[in-house]
Amino acid sequence: MKIIILGSGVIGTASAYYLAQQGHEVTVIERQSGPALETSFANAGEISPGYASPWAGPGVPQKAVKWLLMQHSPLVVRPQLDPAQWRWMFQMLMNCNHDSYAINKGRMVRLAEYARDVLIQLRADTGIAYDERSQGTLQLFRTQKQLDGAATDIAVLKQYGVPFEVLDPKGCEVPEPALAHVRGKFVGGLRLPNDETGDCFKFTNALATLAEGLGVRFRYGVNIERLAFEGDRITGVKTAEGMLTADSYVLALGSYSPLMVKELGMRLPVYPVKGYSITLPITDASGAPESTVMDETFKVAITRLGDRIRVGGTAELSGFDLTLREARRATLVHSVSDLFPRGGDVAQASFWCGLRPMTPDGTPIIGPTPYRNLFLNTGHGTLGWTMSCGSGRVLADIISGKQPEISLEGLFMDRYGRANKPVIMPQGITA
Repeated sequence: MKIIILGSGVIGTASAYYLAQQGHEVTVIERQSGPALETSFANAGEISPGYASPWAGPGVPQKAVKWLLMQHSPLVVRPQLDPAQWRWMFQMLMNCNHDSYAINKGRMVRLAEYARDVLIQLRADTGIAYDERSQGTLQLFRTQKQLDGAATDIAVLKQYGVPFEVLDPKGCEVPEPALAHVRGKFVGGLRLPNDETGDCFKFTNALATLAEGLGVRFRYGVNIERLAFEGDRITGVKTAEGMLTADSYVLALGSYSPLMVKELGMRLPVYPVKGYSITLPITDASGAPESTVMDETFKVAITRLGDRIRVGGTAELSGFDLTLREARRATLVHSVSDLFPRGGDVAQASFWCGLRPMTPDGTPIIGPTPYRNLFLNTGHGTLGWTMSCGSGRVLADIISGKQPEISLEGLFMDRYGRANKPVIMPQGITA
């Protein structure tokens, strides 16, 4: 089957690899000059299935008010004259309850745990390298209230058999010895020993090379204009270089996915949530993190990537604005300097931002659409890197008519009710 994939971020590239592995003739269309040059370029570096949680949870509206008043706020809202922004925020608020949180987190953990297993197999099969480490994630709590509040997440981790450790301050220093330099700044932590870290940009480029070895063709620097359709089928992709056609099409354009299908009468509740990162050289290895430390107070992830430290965070709702704001940089600098003052040189840090494609319930949208030859792989939010291999493999199985190895419950766009026409299931696939 001939398949066109729109987008060569980590999700589109993983989709291409696994589709080619199953024998399809795949072409990837990308407006940038190479893979992973937008949201996948400089993310926090976490591969954290155990930390896969929806942002919408009980108590979040109250916390949001507090966050907005903080000097180093993890949340920034810049109201837009855009109905999609307000609709998305309303839908997110509707998910801020215990029942929805448990359902959404369960779906996310299921996919993320599977994705980690698929990544491990990929690494074993190919030897792919990307500054990877397999030393877990430590969620660090500065207050007792934060530590007590982890009970809801712990219950879901137990339900799905995800290994974890609740650590006191001394226990946190075992996986992360550099924290001994800042004793008294935290009360404990939740460690997820099976989580990993790595450079998403390096990974995506290496995976693109592997995909090319399987026959995938990447067409870079090609602007996508629209999808052409007749009835319930996509007939082509109109680009700046003309119309391109295939048997099936995969939409992996992240935050831009809803814009591409609007003309098709499809409404996808995916909205760009801007995140920032800084990357600084390590100056004292003994003072740097060993893996990922999540600073719960500021919602900042601090990750070791080879000889660098990647610091990522902030949720900014400002549409498709890519302005680099110094106030957001200050938050990242504060977190890493407070917890790892000896680790790296913030004066040499590079500064970046990207648009995370978020759904209001946290779970990505993968699979069929109301068009029988159009498929989605989008809406992964902060977990695109974590879920990439699993999402690519699940999508490849669906398109190939093979029942995936995990349940598909809650992954399709039809979980949002009557906003769209019913999806058309491929033959041989059951939800």
